[in-house]
Order: sequence, then C-alpha cells, then structure tokens
Amino acid sequence: MTDKKIMLTTVGSQEEARTIAHALVEERLAACVNIIPRIESVYRWNDKVETAEEWMLLIKTNTLNAGRAGELVKRLHTYDLPEWICIGISEASAEYLKWMEESVGNAPK
Repeated sequence: MTDKKIMLTTVGSQEEARTIAHALVEERLAACVNIIPRIESVYRWNDKVETAEEWMLLIKTNTLNAGRAGELVKRLHTYDLPEWICIGISEASAEYLKWMEESVGNAPK
C-alpha cells in the first residue's frame, strides 16, 4: 500500500473543472488532475431523481494533502454539497509514485 490517493469529484462545467484542477496543481495539492468531459450523472437530490451533465475530475494526491485538497474543492465548488471521495492507490509503478511525491507538497499547512 502507498500513501497515494485518487480523489474524485464532479462539477457542472468545463470552466469550473479547469479552475479547480489548476488551483490543486498550482498549490501542490495534486500532482495531476484529469478532466473527463460530459458524463451523465443520475442522483437523488431533495427527494427527487435528477439527471445532470457533469465533468469528472480524477485528482492524484497523497494522504497528507487529501484533506486540504478536499477543502479547496469545497471552497471553489459551486454545488451546495460537493462530492469528494478518495480511493487508495495500492500499487503503481515506482517511477510514477516518485514523480507524484516530487509533484505534491509533503506537509499540510
């Protein structure tokens, strides 16, 4: 097991996705953010089933920075209840893990 994580969130526009992605990388809270365009989400909100077009962000971070990354997502997000969940990376190439470590900050502020 590594200390690396993939954080997932969805947003309502490409502009919002880019804003959040750039902020995460610029603040060294993520090594990389992939923006997956135009996914369709079906969910329950205010006791109704809703459908929305969204953009998904795959955020590569580490355990130390996941909480701060989540706070940044919440701060910049336009949704009332922004999603952010983390999935642990149990295996990856040593070279990629090293690059991730060099790309993200090592200590929360």
